[in-house]
Amino acid sequence: MGDTPFAATEPDDDPEAYAGMPARQAEERARAKGWSRVRVLPPDAMITMEYLAGRLNLTVEDDRVVRSWKG
Repeated sequence: MGDTPFAATEPDDDPEAYAGMPARQAEERARAKGWSRVRVLPPDAMITMEYLAGRLNLTVEDDRVVRSWKG
């Protein structure tokens, strides 16, 4: 039997804390907190639904984060 694949870890960070932040500040904070990928999206963007551990998604409108979630 093969080895168990390595599961990527996620930062100990609350994704909901990014709501209301300026987009650039949110991106910089996310990278500093250890998120391996930060995906910035416009409202109602069509996105793929695959879950990627270590990724933070930010919906940005008028240069402010209006929603954030991991994966």
